[in-house]
This record gives sequence, C-alpha cells and structure tokens, in this order.
Amino acid sequence: MYDLIVIGGGPAGTSAAITAARSRARVLLLERGRFPRHKVCGEFVSAESLGLLASLLQSDHRGLLKDAIRIAQARIFLDGRTLRTVTDPPAASIARLDLDAALWDAAIESGVDARQQTTVQSIAGSEPFQIQSSEGAFEARALINASGRWSNLTRPVAGAGEKWIGVKGHYAESSPDQSVDLYFFEGGYCGVQPVDLSAGISAYGRVNACAMVRADVATTLPEVFKRHAALWERSHHWKPLSDPVSTSPLIFREPNPERSGVLMAGDAATFVDPFVGDGVSLALRSGSLAAESLIPFLQQRISFSEAVHSYRRSYRARLAPVFRASSGIRRMLRLPPPVRKPLLFLLGKTPALTRYLVRRTRWVA
Repeated sequence: MYDLIVIGGGPAGTSAAITAARSRARVLLLERGRFPRHKVCGEFVSAESLGLLASLLQSDHRGLLKDAIRIAQARIFLDGRTLRTVTDPPAASIARLDLDAALWDAAIESGVDARQQTTVQSIAGSEPFQIQSSEGAFEARALINASGRWSNLTRPVAGAGEKWIGVKGHYAESSPDQSVDLYFFEGGYCGVQPVDLSAGISAYGRVNACAMVRADVATTLPEVFKRHAALWERSHHWKPLSDPVSTSPLIFREPNPERSGVLMAGDAATFVDPFVGDGVSLALRSGSLAAESLIPFLQQRISFSEAVHSYRRSYRARLAPVFRASSGIRRMLRLPPPVRKPLLFLLGKTPALTRYLVRRTRWVA
C-alpha cells in the first residue's frame, strides 16, 4: 500500500511525486516510456515557474537551470507583419531530453519508488485505489494521473472536426537570436527558439522547431517550413540534429482537474495551446498543486473529499484562467485576415497591450 501513486513521469508527474515524497509520503511513480527521449515540446519554461523548478531539482542538476539559454523576447510573424514583445523576466530554454531526466533523478533522490517501462492498464476503486499494471497490482490511498493528453487512461472522444498534429525537431543554426519566434500561417504555426543539450554542440547553435498544424495542411517539418516565406528562407540554412518526433491528434477541451476521485495534472487535465509558451510551467504547477492538496489528507488532517475539493478550487482559480486566455487569443488569430489586420496594427502600435495579453497566459500566483 502506497500513500500516493502518480501515473506519468513527465514534468507534471515528477513535480507531484517529488512534492509528496518530501512531505514523507510513500510514493510510487509509474512511467510507460523510458528516459532520455525527445518529446514534442516547445522547450520554453516561463519565468513564473523557474523558482519551482529550481526547488524540485537536486543540487547536481541545478546547472541545467543556471546554464539554460535565457529567452528575453518574442517575435510573431503573421500577415507580413512582425510583432515584438519582451519576456521580462526572461524565460529559460531547456531541452525536454534533459529536463525529464533531471526531474526523474530528483524524484528518485527524494525517495520516490520510480519505475520506467511500466504501463498502467486499469484503475479501480477509490480510497484506496487499485492499479493493474504491466508490473503487477498496486494499491494507494490517493492517485494522480499525469499520463498526458492521449494515454489509454485519458483519451478523449475525438470529434469529427479538424485534425491537428504536433511535430518537432532540432536543427543547427549559426548564432540564433535569443528569441522565441512564432511563424503563423493558414492552418497552423511553427515556433523556433535556441536550445542546448547538456552535451552541447560545437560548431553551431541549436534551435528547436516545433509546429502545430492541421493534418490536411502539413505532416512533416519541411512541409511546415514551406507554409511561411520567412521561415522557409531561414530554414534553408539549417542542418538536422535529431530525428523529428510527432504526436496527434491535438484536442482542446475544457479543463477537468478531477475524475472519479483521481486528480488530473498536466495535459491529462487539459491541453493548452502551445503558442502561449506555458505548457511546461503549467505541468509543473499542476503537479505540485495536486500533491500539495493531497498532503493534508495523507497526514490525516482532512478528509479525502476535502482534498479533492481543494485541488479543484485551486486549479480553477490559478490555472484555468490561462486556458481561457489562450483560447481567446487563438480565436483572435484565426479571424479572417481583413478583420485580423487592424488588431495586429493596434498590437504593433501598443506594446503595453501586447505585454498584457502575454501576462494573461501566465500562471496566477
């Protein structure tokens, strides 16, 4: 019998596991994949969560954060215009290959029973929960699902509408600017920013190109690059440094932080549009928040239903506004060009308004 089982070893799951284990809870962390691996991710960690990330990492991994490239500006390329805004304080660019491995090691160092290549097949009961997995059966007083937006435990019913996919790759580019650049085109967009791996490369800089695109528009990164003239020109000088990875379908839905007593964290709760650049931050925050809500229950100070209610309330107050704001901005960017043009002109002339919109897509303290 564990106090807590966490399903999923990404930023949300490891954040939850570390937070709970440091409160002396007995925690089991189950991950169906194996680290290190590339994942579809913009690899942008907003400044609002750098303090939390530093507190989660062990001392021998904090260099990952200290040495990370800082992203101090964003550029949006849309309808022949370029919008610029500062990211103040600067965000950090950290490869998921390194971030996931560092958080996994921190979980083990914190006393978590962490197991890779273990698939959870079913969940039954409540308080305690019974888990059937590829490694056998386990029980826990509480359960956090951080298995992602498209696992066998969280798979939503796909609609009959547009199918969106995500695709990412690393490329060599000579002296990339310390900026996150968003190239929008009809049917999707592609984000580009500099990123390092812990091993590093010598002759060039490394950039991450990560796109969200309709499947009928493009399915590969070269096809994506051709959809935007400035991006196509820039990518001519790139050299591939990794095999591309992809994920699909990308489905937006209302946040659901709890299901049948199971706390949902990260993309398992909902999927935020990647262009806002806060996906990793929200994953870390929601995982930590879920564990913090459960700790009083695990210490027998409140009931299980009170812990669940606490998480739902905190999630809706602190995290749900980000999803509402990103949804509104996404609808604005998909307006017909004649309607969108005056809005872009206004944003270009009023940097304070652009900064305000960016702040609306950030975690609420």
